[in-house]
Amino acid sequence: MALIDPITPDEYIPENMSTTVPVGNARPKHILDPGFDLTLRPMRYPQFFDMYRDAIKNTWTVDEIDFSDDLVDLDRKLMPAEKHLVSRLVAFFATGDSIVANNLVLNLYQHINAPEARMYLSRQLYEEALHVQFYLTLLDNYIPDMKEREAAFAAVENIPSIKAKAEFCFKWMDEVHHLDAITTQEERRKFLMNLICFATCIEGLFFFAAFAYVYFLRSKGLLNGLADGTNWVFRDESCHMNFALEVVNTVRAEEPELFDDRLEADIREMLRDAVDCEYQFAADVLGEGVPGMSLPDTREYLQYVADTRLHLLGYASEFGSKNPFSFMELQDVQGLSNFFERTVSSYQTGIEGDVSFDEDF
Repeated sequence: MALIDPITPDEYIPENMSTTVPVGNARPKHILDPGFDLTLRPMRYPQFFDMYRDAIKNTWTVDEIDFSDDLVDLDRKLMPAEKHLVSRLVAFFATGDSIVANNLVLNLYQHINAPEARMYLSRQLYEEALHVQFYLTLLDNYIPDMKEREAAFAAVENIPSIKAKAEFCFKWMDEVHHLDAITTQEERRKFLMNLICFATCIEGLFFFAAFAYVYFLRSKGLLNGLADGTNWVFRDESCHMNFALEVVNTVRAEEPELFDDRLEADIREMLRDAVDCEYQFAADVLGEGVPGMSLPDTREYLQYVADTRLHLLGYASEFGSKNPFSFMELQDVQGLSNFFERTVSSYQTGIEGDVSFDEDF
């Protein structure tokens, strides 16, 4: 007997099951309405269930990553300035995804009132834990000295440029932390700012800037194990960002009055703040002089990424910058090419669809 596909646009609803129809002047349910809807039939937002199913196909494990060549590179090939870059990078990785995971659990899951969307968030939380495991394994391989490793995990306390990034996260995301429910327009605005910060600034800028350093090193034939793991993380983070932006689009369709000039001004201020914060980190990462990466080019790249995030939100550019890093335009050649179109031997499970590197970078 053939199984019924659980997700179709025109859903099968048994005769004895009534749909959710507004009575009188009551409006339909919105995704940010307080409560904890458990009803998967009829499904209000099938796009989120599609994303959940795609995420399940997109499975990898940390055990697949081979760091053996990286250890040779660290010992024999990297210059002191490049070793400093790597040290700062892994220190950021050690805590970055933990901040993301905490925000998912404490600030997002309880307020997105759609069970199919919460299914995706549950899968995303698993992926964030996988990323934390990847970075833990990375540090264990790269930093054999236990005291140095402990210092890396305490980066938010003892490295100013990383502490500044953590403070940025708390500044823009913690306003909803104390809310048990979001019932007013102002509370909904705060939630949107959290979600947009999460998608465009943290996952969409901070992590994508970190990926640029990784792919720069790979363009020089260095740290291929780190690059292989980053390929998988990149794929996950792209999907996380797309999910969050789809939630934003859903709220925009249901409550367009929230998307006023004040919200746009706040988003632009937040992205300018994020670019400045990430540039401070870049000045630290590149502070010892890394041939091939300049601070002006890095700022141009950060502004370019920020503009792409604004475009995804439906807004015009803030900076008008272009991508100065040709190695980012070519980064999909090694390991990422067409992974959304076929099953790749280096992955456990393939995923279908299209990916645009122009949007993500």
